[in-house]
Amino acid sequence: MSRKSIVIWIAISAGVAAVLIGVGVRHWRPRWSIIQGAVIRRDTDTRKQSPIAGVSVTASAGSLQLSTESDASGYFRIAFPGTVLPGQTVMLSFQQDGFKPLELQDTIRFRSSFRQLLIAAMEPVAPQSTAHLERPRSVVSNIRVRYTVNAQNEENIGSAVQTFQVVNRGNVPCRHESPCSPDGYWKATRGSIELDAGEGNEFQDARASCIAGPCPFTQIDASGFANGGRTIKASALDWSDTATFLLEAEVFHMAVVSKVRESYPVVFGRSLSFTLPGSAEGVSLEAELDGIDTVFPLGPDLYLNWAICSVRTSPHQEKSTVYQCELKPDYRF
Repeated sequence: MSRKSIVIWIAISAGVAAVLIGVGVRHWRPRWSIIQGAVIRRDTDTRKQSPIAGVSVTASAGSLQLSTESDASGYFRIAFPGTVLPGQTVMLSFQQDGFKPLELQDTIRFRSSFRQLLIAAMEPVAPQSTAHLERPRSVVSNIRVRYTVNAQNEENIGSAVQTFQVVNRGNVPCRHESPCSPDGYWKATRGSIELDAGEGNEFQDARASCIAGPCPFTQIDASGFANGGRTIKASALDWSDTATFLLEAEVFHMAVVSKVRESYPVVFGRSLSFTLPGSAEGVSLEAELDGIDTVFPLGPDLYLNWAICSVRTSPHQEKSTVYQCELKPDYRF
């Protein structure tokens, strides 16, 4: 091969290599260097694999070390900078009180690590001594969830009846002096009446009608009372002699009341779970503790003397919350 051909082939090879490197650089983005997953309790019964919150998650890739914590649903996410390239091994360690430390290994993969979901199943720590096992444990039974929700309550406290007249003289040409009859031929008069239901009240089912006079030559405007409200207004147009109108409506008192509701949790193993609407307030658990019926208010700190509880918003329905409680060692269901 001549020297000229060798030079040409070297140039072509260098160009191809530059293109391939350029393609790789253009397609590689730090966003692919992400590991995400969920931390759950290890159990052969999948119904007992409850999420674990507050787990310390540490990821090590070479000299780089990043840390985070799992949230109330057990979810964790660690994003690596662009210096962590595909094929590099990442060591993950999980630590939480009451569970055995867990170590997992993962690999950063080109254009796929973001989609890879890692499940870390942590094994609960076994009791330390037989003395603890032999100690009689208090029994928690017959558990009910009690809470309140605020709702709009309306009570019919009466009705309003009022008449009004529209004074007019019939057979008077309009001569383009508003108001006129709908056909624009006769002089008309417009009259109205307004009612106030009072503070905290509103009108519903309002209706108006002509009850005396030349009713065929009148027209009622319902826009001021059709939707009800604290104040309503009825107006009428009359293009003949004086007519009388009647306005009626039901009066309702509006108030916000707290309604008590009850539900029941689901128990799997040593944990219980239940969901409540986002508007729930004053959440408490009613249960029999060693045969004694007791009310246990959860409060903002979710404190129970016989369980450790957590709460999170449902990822599928923003207006509901998920509660999960794990029994303390000295108690059993």
